[in-house]
Amino acid sequence: LCLPLQVCAQLCQRPCYCPWMPPRCPRGSPLVLDGCGCCKVCARRLGEPCDFLHVCDRSQGLVCDYSAGPVGTGATCNFEDSEEGCEVNGWLYRDGEVFQPSCKLQCRCLGGGFTCIPLCQEDVRLPTPDCPYPRRVEIPGKCCPEWICEARDQYRQQDAAAALGAGSPLLPSLCQEWGTEWSACSATCGVGFSTRVSNQNQYCRLETQRRLCMARPCPALPAASP
Repeated sequence: LCLPLQVCAQLCQRPCYCPWMPPRCPRGSPLVLDGCGCCKVCARRLGEPCDFLHVCDRSQGLVCDYSAGPVGTGATCNFEDSEEGCEVNGWLYRDGEVFQPSCKLQCRCLGGGFTCIPLCQEDVRLPTPDCPYPRRVEIPGKCCPEWICEARDQYRQQDAAAALGAGSPLLPSLCQEWGTEWSACSATCGVGFSTRVSNQNQYCRLETQRRLCMARPCPALPAASP
């Protein structure tokens, strides 16, 4: 018990002499008091080195773990009670934490891995009389793409380009290909069909497309008893 007290007495000098301006911390690292309760420092994050003065972020459940590495190599911030975390794009999250790697996704760290759900609606807008040529575009300043109605004249040019052929140097195609993912097979075994909405056709118009699919062969029926 004497050794830690002596070390603390050597590190903690009174009165405190702290910088006039507190340090600027990276995103996700709050300002906290150092181990002496004297100056404000940036809390260390998961996996970062720590010691008595440079403390870990307790709000994230981190402690300075001296058993994580070989003896004499120092300590690193780790979750208390060996709680699992996950790493996404260089950022470390604790188990159960909800985070957004981008404005289009919301993810949850669970059991060392993570699952995500989209925040943008993946709706499909089919042509209607008031909007015969819908197109999904990125809007500056907005995260999720939105549907707009293109002018009819532009699609007349696209139709003319398709009629002349894709290799025509006179009127290049203006079509921007778009389509949804193929749906799951309609049958759990045997032959079924899957669908998607796509404009990958001669006239660059949205249409529902179908194709045959087979998830797995159906098991053979048991032979009838005599």
